[in-house]
Amino acid sequence: MRYYLIAGEASGDLHASHLMAALRSEDSEADFRFFGGDKMQAIGGTLVRHYRDLAYMGFIPVLLHARTILRGLEQCKRDIAEWKPDVVILIDYPGFNLKIAKYVHQNRICPVYYYIAPKLWAWKEWRIKNIKRDVDELFSILPFEVDFFEKKHNYPIHYVGNPTVDEVADYLSPDAALSPDAALSPDATLPTMTTIPPTAALPPTGGAGEGPIISLLPGSRKHEIKDNLRIMLKAVEPYADRYSIVIAKAPNIEEKLYSSVIASAGLSEEAVTLTSDTYALLSRSTAALVVSGTAVLETALFRVPQVACYHAKGGILAHIFQHLFIKIPFVTLVNLVAGREVVPELLGIHMTPQNCRAHLATILPGGCAREAQLSGYEEVAERLGQPGAPQRAAKLIIEKLNGR
Repeated sequence: MRYYLIAGEASGDLHASHLMAALRSEDSEADFRFFGGDKMQAIGGTLVRHYRDLAYMGFIPVLLHARTILRGLEQCKRDIAEWKPDVVILIDYPGFNLKIAKYVHQNRICPVYYYIAPKLWAWKEWRIKNIKRDVDELFSILPFEVDFFEKKHNYPIHYVGNPTVDEVADYLSPDAALSPDAALSPDATLPTMTTIPPTAALPPTGGAGEGPIISLLPGSRKHEIKDNLRIMLKAVEPYADRYSIVIAKAPNIEEKLYSSVIASAGLSEEAVTLTSDTYALLSRSTAALVVSGTAVLETALFRVPQVACYHAKGGILAHIFQHLFIKIPFVTLVNLVAGREVVPELLGIHMTPQNCRAHLATILPGGCAREAQLSGYEEVAERLGQPGAPQRAAKLIIEKLNGR
């Protein structure tokens, strides 16, 4: 069958690549065409456009690049119409993908499946009407979404497990892969994550000294890195004599951006290390400052105590926007899955070097919050369930397509 996939950022590229591999294991004649990234391209098929050309988030960045985004949207519509896939599979990225869903549905080109549901429970809940109208099947990767979609909005979905669980478990225990038929029970747990593979050494990029590591994960988009990394660096500066400070470099972001932010923070490039191997970094980290997103969940699954943070330009206006339009008590997936605060969240005007540093002190060895956070991680892992999400999703996708 012919599968058209659309992912609009680095995490979507990663999740989509694993779904593609699972689809190919179920369908030996699978033919892929996609908007995505390097990881999807490595699986095979035709990359129509790279996500880095369209990965803008937030009102101002989207407004400034509106013409580029609209051109990409029209290109995607034309390409789908010409290629005539058996299914369009959307991966998160709702601002773009829901417009594609509407186009495909209105023109009756093929079914529309959504893998990794839009986070309507956070904001823009009114988009549920678009989902009901334009999306034929929705596959959820967060357990609390079942009640939101099915009980609150009477829209049936499929909870398949969380692909980040697979990705972390594969890295830490590559021989512990479980069957996609494994039950998603409340008692399910991840494989033990205390044994780190000997290959998990950080690349020798030079810079910071040896010793325990504080890792900085400043996001995957240029504006996130510009807005957050300088604050993070200021926060950890007093620890530089006792810890190695290592920054996780996002794919497709040039090193010169990090260099400029490091310089603006008043540090030399020799004071920090930059690595593109985030999982190797997390496997050796003592604690972390992490920009809110998938990375917070990854950090939790590696059992690294962390402070989640997100600074956005706009100051008090961004703070007001957050409180007016975001309708959930937490923004990080770890806290949402747990239903309580496991990880401290410093958002908007609350993300300052002083606040980051104060919370970091509580999760370093001997800190008053470290053990409680690690205990909370175990609860989150149990709720997410066993690995096998891409395989479960692939089986369901093919079953639905064959039975339509």
